[in-house]
Amino acid sequence: MEQQQVEQWLAQNAKKLPAERVNEIKDLLLKADDNKASAAQSISLKDGTTMMLIAWIAGAYGVDRFMLGQTGLGIAKLLTLGGCGIWAIIDIFSASKRAKEFNYNKLREVLA
Repeated sequence: MEQQQVEQWLAQNAKKLPAERVNEIKDLLLKADDNKASAAQSISLKDGTTMMLIAWIAGAYGVDRFMLGQTGLGIAKLLTLGGCGIWAIIDIFSASKRAKEFNYNKLREVLA
């Protein structure tokens, strides 16, 4: 992937990725071949704000965990109704960070 394409992609998606890992992502994108680069561009990244709203609205049912591929935790959260509400409240504040880490791991998986 060319430098200009990488800069453009990062400008569009930086808010959906962990800020401390942007340089690492930039290096991975620059080293990626055309197939991996096009796959990285087609990835649908989760928005942290949207995940926070989902955690607020349906967090007691584990919907936020299911959306991030954490099926086991989603089931546990569903069965306990968000840990009697405590787990659900904590997840509201951590949903954005978890979404960014999910996006980073997904991107790294495609580029590796």
